[in-house]
Amino acid sequence: MKKFINKPEDLEVEVARGMALARPGIIRQLPGTNIMVRRNLKKDRVSLVFGCGSGHEPAPSGFVGYGMLDAAIPGKIFSSPTPDMILKGIKEVQNEAGVLCLIVNYTGDVLNFRMAMEMAQMEGIALESVLIADDVATQKNKSVGRRGLAGVVLIMKIAGAEAEMGTDLYGVKKVAEWAAAGLRTVGVACRPCVIPSDGELSFELGEQEMEIGMGLHGEPGVLRCGMMSAKDTAKEMLDLILLDCNYENSEVVVLINGLGGTPIMELYVINEFVHDYLTEHGIRVYDTMVGNFMTSLEMGGFSISLMRLDPHLKALYDAAADTSVFRR
Repeated sequence: MKKFINKPEDLEVEVARGMALARPGIIRQLPGTNIMVRRNLKKDRVSLVFGCGSGHEPAPSGFVGYGMLDAAIPGKIFSSPTPDMILKGIKEVQNEAGVLCLIVNYTGDVLNFRMAMEMAQMEGIALESVLIADDVATQKNKSVGRRGLAGVVLIMKIAGAEAEMGTDLYGVKKVAEWAAAGLRTVGVACRPCVIPSDGELSFELGEQEMEIGMGLHGEPGVLRCGMMSAKDTAKEMLDLILLDCNYENSEVVVLINGLGGTPIMELYVINEFVHDYLTEHGIRVYDTMVGNFMTSLEMGGFSISLMRLDPHLKALYDAAADTSVFRR
């Protein structure tokens, strides 16, 4: 294993400190934790909280700032933040307007957030939550349901903009749920990452294999096959999305998200085909985000997300934002 780290057990806290030092005017690190909080918190704005495992940088902490998150709570590598960590983050940003928790649909995240929210409610904090489950590849898994993938970044943008408008807690929740209802994502992996704590591969793939539908932590997908061209791969992925949700005659935001080990130039190759294919299917692309937004360490692969827009969601998407890694 070759990684530029110090002690694996210190990794998450050092990442947080490094990020806080990079944008001290926007974010701050809670002492003794890897929790990141927005500077200049507003007392009359619904606070937006999101947490997930570390290893997905720049998510979650890179999206703390004006127009997006108020607090980000990273857990250990690929592990959900603990209930006490979540509670600490909630209490740090809670105010009279209330707190909205965005939760990606993984068992640990759901259980730990619910436990933390119950403890916070016992202390008189007003909270609501929105579950993000945009992964079309797990639609047939009735026991777990759809996973939450990179599409959560778009929900952060929508909910954060609505909160900046002064909308109340239930109003922000309603808008976030409406955006999530028109959000779909599918991923693909061609190369595993290495877990820093033990030096082990996150999963195994043959030298010329890839897997469509694989999750951010190496969870099984829907098709393991030989490597295909960029066009053929993206077509398989888009077909899964369009089979699951009807976007015909809709206007959408496209998110092409790298998983950490795929060159940006390859993501742009994917994006070219995505635009052409959507146009052929009567789907209008309003805007496109291409880059590494929710990664899996150095995993080779990417995901494609589509989010349907209406006039209100379009205005929220276009609204100003200023975070460590995203500005508008």
